[in-house]
Amino acid sequence: MAAEDASFAELGLDPRLLQSVAALGWRRPTLIQAEAVPLALEGKDVLARARTGSGKTGAFALPLLHRILRAKEAAASSASQAVRGLVLVPTRELGQQATQMLRGLSACCARDLRVADLSGPQDLAAQRPILMEKPDVVVGTPSRVLAHLQGPSLSLQESLEVLVMDEADLLFSFGFEEDLKSLLCHLPKIYQTFVMSATFNEDVQALKELVLHNPVILKLQESQLPDSSQLSQFQIQCETEEDKFLLLYVLLKLSLVRGKLILFVGTIERCYRLKLFLEQFSIPACVLNSELPVKSRCHIISQFNKGFYDYIIATDEQDLVDAEGLKEGRRRKKSRSKSARGEKSRDQEYGISRGIDFQNVSAVLNFDVPPSVESYIHRAGRTARADNPGTVLTFVSPSERPLLGTIESALTGDSTETPLQPYQFRMDEVEGLRYRCQDAMRSVTKQAIKEARLREIKEELLNSEKLKTYFEDNPRDWDLLRHDKPLHPAVVKAHLRNVPEYLMPPTLRAVARPLLGKQKRLPPRGNKGQKNPLCSFSSAKQRRQTSATKSTAVPGPSDP
Repeated sequence: MAAEDASFAELGLDPRLLQSVAALGWRRPTLIQAEAVPLALEGKDVLARARTGSGKTGAFALPLLHRILRAKEAAASSASQAVRGLVLVPTRELGQQATQMLRGLSACCARDLRVADLSGPQDLAAQRPILMEKPDVVVGTPSRVLAHLQGPSLSLQESLEVLVMDEADLLFSFGFEEDLKSLLCHLPKIYQTFVMSATFNEDVQALKELVLHNPVILKLQESQLPDSSQLSQFQIQCETEEDKFLLLYVLLKLSLVRGKLILFVGTIERCYRLKLFLEQFSIPACVLNSELPVKSRCHIISQFNKGFYDYIIATDEQDLVDAEGLKEGRRRKKSRSKSARGEKSRDQEYGISRGIDFQNVSAVLNFDVPPSVESYIHRAGRTARADNPGTVLTFVSPSERPLLGTIESALTGDSTETPLQPYQFRMDEVEGLRYRCQDAMRSVTKQAIKEARLREIKEELLNSEKLKTYFEDNPRDWDLLRHDKPLHPAVVKAHLRNVPEYLMPPTLRAVARPLLGKQKRLPPRGNKGQKNPLCSFSSAKQRRQTSATKSTAVPGPSDP
């Protein structure tokens, strides 16, 4: 039977895991799961490359949990409780996601399996009590796990059976090379290893030599992105920077892009410029970047997946590192020099375009062209996940065209047709809206952006875990923790809120009509019999002429 035709029951997994899989609604294993799980159950090391959104987390989580369940059944006494699985991730957001997946897959055997997440913002002292209970699986970034291994709270020398490295190509480029080498010295000589990655680069090859022993290499014969039947990719040529903002305003305000949307920009400053620009038109959006506290970032992702927000403006990991392969020593030195100059620190364990499972994203919009082919692939991978359709729109300014050409060449390969189809947007039809766009852009000054960044951080710091008990008693106040509230450091002009019908492009009126219909109209004032004040209006000059006429009129017979 072909791998893609297999079922979870045929993979030989523990019945309790099969119950959890059914509860999650997984009907059939993905290609990477059907290929990797049987090999992992045989005890082989696995090095797998599969495109983002293909189910790599399930491919390592299922055999990991199955092996731990079998090991605990073989041990008769409760004294055998130990940390048998270690999952290393490059970012805190990915750590939280992996933990949720492991707990979801072990829901039907939660009494027998415990998963601890060390990638959170808590300090080492707060996490030690969790490790003292010896959870079965530990999830964390290399730096945090190493810190615990160097202390008395975590020991893996005698107990570890399975090591997992998720998004392995990022572990070195995020500056974890020295941490990984030191961490491996605390592991036993024999253990099973899973290395999962979306790309095979020099860093993955280096990891292969460090941790893998005669591995099975799974290099699935599939494109790095879904085909055109599932993922539509378009490029829109913009002559000026202003055209980008005008296009975005038209697409969002006229609801030409429906559903949830992630907008990727190049820098944190651009995040807030775009948010303040959209606020001018009463379009709420969240900001997601490395300056925000980790709890806030995870909370934003969680609420976005639940449908609280429609738009997220995000930077990816390219904003954090100067180049791939940045070494830990250089990173720390750079961090110290920035602190000395009084600059705001950024979280080095942040990454949003890699691995994070944003749910039901209808489109990804590259407001700025990605800096590399890999960055484009991982940004595009936030949509069209599993079997869902998706769209990628890329705005291209003249200075970005050479960069887009490199991305196009890499994605096209041997094919004769480029996957990034040109989208001919008729800019002449929306010229009537340009002055509104210019008016909004003038309000978004550098000072307003600076104030917005400071205000956002202050507000997110106030949204701490200590407020949970209050909101449990006052659920209606939960809206206070929304992340798409206006920052308003810039002057907001009320007339930009709605689009007048006379400015609506003729060809878009049929599409945008539902949006206009949603605008509330004020009921007519007064009774039907009342005179319209606009029809009965008279100027002061007219009133003087009327009074003069009455005073010079000839009295009638009945007048006194």
